[in-house]
Amino acid sequence: MAAIYGERKVSAFIQDRLGPMETGRYGIAQSVADLIKLLVKEDIIPAKADPLLFRIAPLIIFTSVFAGFAFLPLSPTWAGASMASGLFFLLAIISLDVIGIIMAGWSSNNKYGMLGTFRSAAQIVSYEVPLGLSVLCVCMLCQTLDLQEISIQQGRYATEPAYLFGIAATGIEVTDIGGFLAWNVLRMPLLMAAWLIFFIATLAECNRAPFDLPEAESELVAGFQTEYSGFRWAVIMLGEYAMMLLVSMLGVVLFFGSWNSPLPDIGTVKLGTWTSGEPGTFSATLWGIFWLVSKSLFFVLVQMWIRWTYPRLRVDQLMNLSWKFLTPAALILIVLCGLWKILLW
Repeated sequence: MAAIYGERKVSAFIQDRLGPMETGRYGIAQSVADLIKLLVKEDIIPAKADPLLFRIAPLIIFTSVFAGFAFLPLSPTWAGASMASGLFFLLAIISLDVIGIIMAGWSSNNKYGMLGTFRSAAQIVSYEVPLGLSVLCVCMLCQTLDLQEISIQQGRYATEPAYLFGIAATGIEVTDIGGFLAWNVLRMPLLMAAWLIFFIATLAECNRAPFDLPEAESELVAGFQTEYSGFRWAVIMLGEYAMMLLVSMLGVVLFFGSWNSPLPDIGTVKLGTWTSGEPGTFSATLWGIFWLVSKSLFFVLVQMWIRWTYPRLRVDQLMNLSWKFLTPAALILIVLCGLWKILLW
């Protein structure tokens, strides 16, 4: 609800409007009013739809997205569902939402819904390839699939020394300094390109503009969710906004220091110590959650900014971007990351 209100205000600011203003102070109660409306609205199931699949599809979308949050580390002490292969399992389970989208469009027995389903299957399957390859670059650097271990390696309490830009000859151990210097995107400059591929691919995974072809209101009425109304439609939208937050948090964990403070300890100035706390303390838990959520919400804001700035791509442009540009670039990055790890690390 907060994200929906935020997007309305962000889009209004970009388009020189005010956005919701009448319901509550500055329109802050508009999302509450919309939620009440969706809860009491009639649940309509088309006469020729498959009733069982039509009902189940929103739940599959919802559960597959929200299950991914279980594996995200929130702080040094709150590691979530700690697994040695947590990153692999997270990517596997959130990819199940495409099954729910396909079920939603096919069970509606609607031509617009079917077109949205075809687009969604092609889009998500295509962009999962560069997404997985960009994540693999981080795995090669950190040599683990444990998200908590990846988080620890980007802070002052790493078990192994991390050298600035990966060059051990300089003798600069960024784990002694901490802060943004220990983030993966700065420890290894090639990972900045990997993050750009990751970010573009996650926009497509979230069905966000300019990759919102499965919905495409101007072409398909509402795409795969055309026949949905009331609370089932709200659940689908909730899954979309939750996916925005999930991929933003995953990007922060992999590339931007996770729950670690961005403030380094330089000389006698111990900013990072003050804004991270000692591991195992209550203050460390609160600071970890604060930094992780703050950085993640920033990238959610960037996703909203992009939606209201760039026009939608055509289907052929969408496929060309994935298979002709992002995937080859991700493969090249994997080779370069491997050479970097072998020769310089």
